[in-house]
Amino acid sequence: MIEADAVAAALGALRHTDPPALDDKLFTGWLTAPSRIGAVFVAFTPLGVQFVRSTDAFDSDPGAFAQAYRQRFARPLRPADRAPAGLLPVLSGRRGPTPPLDLSGLSEFERNVLAATRTIPTGETRPYGWVASEAGNPHAVRAAASVLARNPVPLLVPCHRVVRADGAVGRYLFGTEHKENLLRGENTNLDDVAALARRGVHYVGSDTTGIVCFPTCHHARRITPAHRAGFATVADAVAAGYRPCRSCRPVIT
Repeated sequence: MIEADAVAAALGALRHTDPPALDDKLFTGWLTAPSRIGAVFVAFTPLGVQFVRSTDAFDSDPGAFAQAYRQRFARPLRPADRAPAGLLPVLSGRRGPTPPLDLSGLSEFERNVLAATRTIPTGETRPYGWVASEAGNPHAVRAAASVLARNPVPLLVPCHRVVRADGAVGRYLFGTEHKENLLRGENTNLDDVAALARRGVHYVGSDTTGIVCFPTCHHARRITPAHRAGFATVADAVAAGYRPCRSCRPVIT
């Protein structure tokens, strides 16, 4: 009897479930979460958030989202019990650290473009040319725009803060209306930028400090009208004796 019990115990020890690490290698977790643009589908691996898309884009169908995810990342999805730490506050617009991101499937240039975009402060915007320059290839403006058009983690990488060089808001993968609403919700001075652009002004300088900035830069927004100078290009400002702001880093073209 003792031997039989020992054998049964040994056989029982052979029974096991797949270790969590193996499941994590086979599946990606997903859930639905609220955000500033409405409900979104979110997929995440043990390395971090990997894919965020509006539920509207898939008619709120998780199966369609799973198919789109699998086509792009070649992995199946499974429902997750809870969101990664820090995800929900950031999606709702509250300030705080962005949860880890899994960008392992992207090229170096793509990762650099997204990294540059993540540095744009809340309430400010930068043109696509600035992003390309910060990503290490100032001539790859269209390529940078293409990367942002396919941004796998919008809202977490704030591509809505990247605008056209002429001051227009430009396109957004969730739609231009959502882009403008997001920016206004962050207190971006879009109306001031549009008014300046109509006059051909895309950079603002202070005759007190001798510094030129993007109009949305927090330094530029403190310049009083009496001490504000407008320029079409950074080169024009430099020729007039101004130097680029070290905070917003406008590019000389």
